[in-house]
Amino acid sequence: MSAAVEGAFTKVWGEDAVVALIALKVETAEADHVASETSKFSEVEDVFLVTGDTDIFLKVRFPHYGELKDFVLHRLPEVKGIRESKTLLVVTAYKEAGERRGTP
Repeated sequence: MSAAVEGAFTKVWGEDAVVALIALKVETAEADHVASETSKFSEVEDVFLVTGDTDIFLKVRFPHYGELKDFVLHRLPEVKGIRESKTLLVVTAYKEAGERRGTP
């Protein structure tokens, strides 16, 4: 992530809580290990093994953007078997945990 893009995200998210979906591509033989290890992080709310271009989806929640950044750059790469990750920031949740939210 370039410094300009990172700065823009920091200004937008600042000190606000942030929710993100992280798509992981993993070594096939390591899928169960990656799912098990990532589920141990307290910030990880959900772990899904899926079909398609992505192998595992994580839903994570952090009090501040900087903590998400640290997780993606430093903590997540320590899990053996992850080949690639893509982080998607949640802008608005219209329904979460079975509850409708956001704008009608």
